[in-house]
Amino acid sequence: MLRKLIAGNWKMNCLKTDGVALARDLGIRYAEESDPPFDMLLCPPFTLIGSVGEVIAGSGVMLGGQDCHPQPKGAHTGDVAAEMLKDLGCSHVIVGHSERRQNHGEIDLIVAEKAQAAHRAGLVAIICIGETLEQREAGEALAVCSRQIAGSVPDGATSENTVIAYEPVWAIGTGKTATAGDVAEVHAHVRAELSRKLGDADSVRILYGGSVKASNAGELMAVPNVDGALVGGASLKADEFWNLALAST
Repeated sequence: MLRKLIAGNWKMNCLKTDGVALARDLGIRYAEESDPPFDMLLCPPFTLIGSVGEVIAGSGVMLGGQDCHPQPKGAHTGDVAAEMLKDLGCSHVIVGHSERRQNHGEIDLIVAEKAQAAHRAGLVAIICIGETLEQREAGEALAVCSRQIAGSVPDGATSENTVIAYEPVWAIGTGKTATAGDVAEVHAHVRAELSRKLGDADSVRILYGGSVKASNAGELMAVPNVDGALVGGASLKADEFWNLALAST
């Protein structure tokens, strides 16, 4: 069993005072654990990366970005390069989140280019995949995941530089959660697809995301091939996120 990774995606939430307080609280809790049984990652909005990095420094909590541009620099107004994230102390970056795919028209090729950029900068790319409700109801969930893995996971991806996050779109921020059986089926399929693409994928962490909270984390994290969680709303409350992390082990 791989060590669990509990990642908080704050999305477009928190001003500086609240974000710093949340990060400091979690950093103190993690540092006070003599041997934390899980890895913890915080992915605040770009405006807070520097401030959050300062308050979690030395705690063991890792820092990540929510997106990056494929290019290392240039005339890309409003974008952030993977190298810039690395320069701020980030170790990870999320790419291909369904909200980016839906709201910004990102296709698999763009996601793969962003993952390659992360690797170039020395970051771990958390590549998100997942089906919509319509696709699930049409029986296409596994096919969608296969297609996204084939198109979004770049050559050169390894267990050291890549994490996969399965987030069924219909379960993100809706309060709906896939059943343990649903998660088991998809994660086993994802593991098999990664093995076909990468060769040896037994050490690649596959996270589950979609309305994960402290009350259901234990059940979901016990499912085979689930190696942690990518958490949205529940990561904005220190007690909830910490209890979720504890329940995952």
